[in-house]
Amino acid sequence: MDSYAVGFARPDRRSWAQPVDQPKSWHAVEAHRPADELDGEVELAVCGAIVQIWGSQQWERMSRGRDTCAECRRRTAPALRQVG
Repeated sequence: MDSYAVGFARPDRRSWAQPVDQPKSWHAVEAHRPADELDGEVELAVCGAIVQIWGSQQWERMSRGRDTCAECRRRTAPALRQVG
């Protein structure tokens, strides 16, 4: 997968796979269509967290921030190197 949308972890839609210490972090979601078409949808993130898509954001930019899910960063790292 080389295209990712950005999702925001919603406290009312938590996944058991999401670590408790990252309740409001940004997550990567595999995008099989343009991210802006996914805007507002609830999807499963790469790490297993249930998130709401924030279509105007690009994971390539967000993944460098401290508020992004470490597991999503790790799992998308090979794809991000190819894009860069």
